[in-house]
Amino acid sequence: MPASVAALPPPPALPDNAALFLDVDGCLLPFAPRPDAVHVPPALVERLLALQAQLGGALALVSGRSVATLDQLFAPAIFTAAGLHGVERRRAGQALGTRDVPPGLARVRDAAVRLAQDHPGALVEDKGLALGLHWRMAPDASKAATGAALRAFAAGALTGLPEYQLQPGDHVIELRPRHADKGSAILAFLEEAPFAGRVPVFAGDDLTDEPGFAAVEAHGGISILVGDRTGSAARFHLDSPAAVHRWLGVPADPSLPETAR
Repeated sequence: MPASVAALPPPPALPDNAALFLDVDGCLLPFAPRPDAVHVPPALVERLLALQAQLGGALALVSGRSVATLDQLFAPAIFTAAGLHGVERRRAGQALGTRDVPPGLARVRDAAVRLAQDHPGALVEDKGLALGLHWRMAPDASKAATGAALRAFAAGALTGLPEYQLQPGDHVIELRPRHADKGSAILAFLEEAPFAGRVPVFAGDDLTDEPGFAAVEAHGGISILVGDRTGSAARFHLDSPAAVHRWLGVPADPSLPETAR
């Protein structure tokens, strides 16, 4: 049964034989008003590269963002990664294959852009094979109504996209292919070198991370909920991305306010 956040202990130290999987937004990085406004501290990139080497390469980013966007954010580093909640998966040292965007999704994107123009603060994030409808920037007075409108639009769009599903998140609803999730991506990595035979560890914050928690728990691993969301299957807890950084051994970023470190 899922435990409350208050009842969850902090995670143990990272095992020497860990296979480390990390969500990005809300876990490694604090949320920003816009998805393209996040800041990736150089110290974080350097520490992830050091951990990757320490773990024999067994580190992967597992994110709702596309793999191409992850590469842009963490440049010049290139990490093993699963993108779009597991729809994309790039193995260590390999190029990512491409898939055509369904014409129906392009039509939905164009309609979503028109809808967003009627709701100040709404944002359409084009992820290629997936589409994110955000309302984090909507004024407080209209935030609930904007969210309801975007969720209703996304639900209606599914009628023309039978191969897609809705993925709710923190002030976002996504349309994404239904054939994969973060759990299936992690399980696929665990069948391959350098992840096979290691203790899986996954840290994430959102509902989309629950399949990942289930996957690592099924393999005797360590599941870590970040933030204050309730009802998670994770067994351990960290308060914030700043706490994740401290757990990973990332030096504090002097450019951030003291309260954010």
